[in-house]
Amino acid sequence: MWWHYAIAFAHTSLPVPHLVPLLIRGINNLSDARYCAGMGADKLTFVLDPTLPGHLDTKTVKELASWIAGVELIGEFGQLSAYEINALSTECALDAVLLRHPRTNEELAEIAPPVYIEIAAESLAAVQFLPDSVAGLVIELPETIAAETTAALVPIASSRPLWLGPGLHPQRARELASQLHLAGLSFPAGDEVKPGLRDFDQLEAVFEALEID
Repeated sequence: MWWHYAIAFAHTSLPVPHLVPLLIRGINNLSDARYCAGMGADKLTFVLDPTLPGHLDTKTVKELASWIAGVELIGEFGQLSAYEINALSTECALDAVLLRHPRTNEELAEIAPPVYIEIAAESLAAVQFLPDSVAGLVIELPETIAAETTAALVPIASSRPLWLGPGLHPQRARELASQLHLAGLSFPAGDEVKPGLRDFDQLEAVFEALEID
């Protein structure tokens, strides 16, 4: 197993282009932030809602963000009010927010940054009720995808900016990127073994599988 010491990690060349843009969710350490940004991820999310597991305080998010450049920074939120989301977004200079649950159109209109919304794979019918102002949809797929789910994703991907989460499965990720008209793919970040020490084998396999030949 190859362990990366991310504090000393540096790329000597530009990231290789990928088939689709990549969104890495739940960044909670500097190792992941620098590695994913350096490998060509387009968007990184930080959980900022204190009611959600693994949330970070604003000081930590700002410290992590100060080490990276060239990526879109997104805050993940659950049930916080629009006022609270706007305040945290301003403090952390977020580019957008990702809501774990749909909101009413009135609530969405009160949120200042662009909004991405996570939709459960078993609740795809809810997509039709979302306003066109939503910047993108994020759907995390189950380990096994039913044929009807795959079929239902086709018209969504054709009409909405859709980000699919295939899990850390390289071949599955490449197939989805090749078969559907996606805005991008979503992958989970991870945890350090200890500060500066992180196993990136799974993420690295995904990045490599999505490289443009």
